[in-house]
Amino acid sequence: MKTIYTSVLCLLAIFFISSCTDKYTEEINVNVPVYMPYGELRSGVNKAAPRELVKPGKIYFKGSYLLVVEYFEGIHFIDVSNPARPQNKAFVEAPGCVDIAMKDDLLYVDSYVDLVILDVSDMNNIREAGRVNDLLPYTLPPAENDQLPYGKVDKEKGVVTGWKVGREKRELETEPYPYYSVDVVYQMAEKDMISSPGVVTGGGSTGKSGSMARFGIYDKYLYLVNDNCQLYTLNISNPTQPVQEGVQFYGALFETMFIHDKHIFFGTPNGMVVYSLKTPSAPQLIGQYSHITSCDPVVVQDSIAYVTLRGGTVCNGGVNRLDVVKMTKDYSAYELVASYGMGNPYGLGIDGNVLFVCDGKDGLRIFDAKDYTAITDNPLAHFPEIRTYDVIPVNGYLFMIGDDGFYLYDYSDIKNIRLIGQIPVAKH
Repeated sequence: MKTIYTSVLCLLAIFFISSCTDKYTEEINVNVPVYMPYGELRSGVNKAAPRELVKPGKIYFKGSYLLVVEYFEGIHFIDVSNPARPQNKAFVEAPGCVDIAMKDDLLYVDSYVDLVILDVSDMNNIREAGRVNDLLPYTLPPAENDQLPYGKVDKEKGVVTGWKVGREKRELETEPYPYYSVDVVYQMAEKDMISSPGVVTGGGSTGKSGSMARFGIYDKYLYLVNDNCQLYTLNISNPTQPVQEGVQFYGALFETMFIHDKHIFFGTPNGMVVYSLKTPSAPQLIGQYSHITSCDPVVVQDSIAYVTLRGGTVCNGGVNRLDVVKMTKDYSAYELVASYGMGNPYGLGIDGNVLFVCDGKDGLRIFDAKDYTAITDNPLAHFPEIRTYDVIPVNGYLFMIGDDGFYLYDYSDIKNIRLIGQIPVAKH
């Protein structure tokens, strides 16, 4: 009798366990990951012939070249030595590329989980000069059909480069992975320029990027931030063999990075965060200016920070405005001195008293910011009907990236700002 009783209990247990299992393994449509094996990833950086811009991302200027990231594909090298005739000179395939920064003739590029160092001293022979494997977190790209659940990821198979719709027995994901934030694809930051009439040239050992960067270089250190709210500090004294010296966690996403006067100014969904580089190997948090939840790049000139807030994004919030924040000389205290309504602002740039704002679908807006309490009362120019993302102003020339491609403006005469060159995005 005891044996029969035990058997019945076992059968009931099996029935309930099976029921629970069926509940969590129901076959449904999901986004199934498409993998690139690690071997293919680590042999995938190659110089190629120039190609059309299709999905341009972040921009970076150095020497006589503007570098444009082709989102997840690689980097375009555009010769702007003659600003009126920009020429697409080369393309470097770099799988998973989103962010770049440069010192001397070495270009630092993310490639999914790896950091790659490219030697660009010879434009005819761009080559991989170094690589740090598995430095960056395992991050997933967005899917076209984001209404479907995501299938299980096996990172042993390689990096995920995309998704296809398939059937899968649904199981609980045991290891969460961060996703590349679609809204912060267009990013950059840095400094140092010199130019001569008619020719744009870069000065200093580093270049200059836009306001939406998440890579930056100061002294002998490379700083990286990612979608895990982490700040990496890498020593690049040996430039082709970076050494990680620290990782700091912050309680919110670092969206953008701008390095100015031995400080890093981060844009986050909740405000501007400032770190001191007094000890470059260990950036120190010194203060934060808070605002309503919104995406926001930051640029700084002297003790004034210009911050754009953008609503209707992954950062949530419905505010679209430009904030002007006055800081103390040590950048530790902040006062909001003015706010201006905008359409849907992305990146921005400042050169002297000239402020450039990429106002999304409302185009490029240019203001005289000498009186920062009355910026919108002093417009200099407006170029509508362009969906703009980010800009780099350099001594009278403005490099801008937008939905339709790359634009180059001459603002040496602020009373006659004009478009002088353009490379359009390919239409397919």
